[in-house]
Amino acid sequence: MENLQGIIEAAWTDRSLLEQSSTQDAIRQVIAKLEVGALRVAEPSGDDWKVNEWVKKAVVLYFPIQQMETIEVGPFEFHDKIPLKKNYAELGVRVVPHAIARAGSFLEQGVIMMPSYVNIGAWVGTGTMVDTWATVGSCAQIGRHVHLSGGVGIGGVLEPLQATPTIIEDNCFIGSRCIVVEGVRVRKEAVLGANVVLTKSTKIIDITGPEEVIYTGEVPERSVVIPGTYTKSFPAGDYQVACALIIGKRKASTDKKVSLNDALRTHNVAV
Repeated sequence: MENLQGIIEAAWTDRSLLEQSSTQDAIRQVIAKLEVGALRVAEPSGDDWKVNEWVKKAVVLYFPIQQMETIEVGPFEFHDKIPLKKNYAELGVRVVPHAIARAGSFLEQGVIMMPSYVNIGAWVGTGTMVDTWATVGSCAQIGRHVHLSGGVGIGGVLEPLQATPTIIEDNCFIGSRCIVVEGVRVRKEAVLGANVVLTKSTKIIDITGPEEVIYTGEVPERSVVIPGTYTKSFPAGDYQVACALIIGKRKASTDKKVSLNDALRTHNVAV
């Protein structure tokens, strides 16, 4: 593995090395290891996550060494550099037409993909459903037993290389049309109500106590979150700016498969 890393780092510094077959072979080895889960762009490290920058570099370098080609899937045709993932039956993954995963993404056994999209470098854990028209961006890390509801957009964060990718940890429920991007981390068992939008700068305000507590870039474990607004002053006057509101917590004893509606109903909120 150290040899692979050395080759990738050298090619990152000197792009002329991409013309050498040994460099191209090393890059393709990294992509192959990503595809079977032997490597990850980011991985849990204690209570935090470790980013493997050199692996992200390999993903970036994979594009210039690939040639555009026509990919035929029955009556459908694509024109791209990255092959499509195959052998779903062997992987133990259910893939409903027209779901697509790119080569170099990892789908653990038991993943269900409704018509959806998983990009290169992403990691998706067992028992997770990627629901209709949900998108998992390049290098995003999706935990086990997660539900990404219809139309959810998970940004990947391939670049900058040192940035942590967007992370959805185990047993989270991400409601319809939520957007989570820019390396935001949603911790274990959190529930996001429909239409929550989280960027790195979005204020995530815990309103469950006597005083608000503000987070950015991270949703605490077991939080139940809905869309909200707060007042911000501008030269032209006071206006409402989007934020996210933590309105309660899922109890540790709560069934991890609780539906979004049940979780929100507990806190008298209809979304």
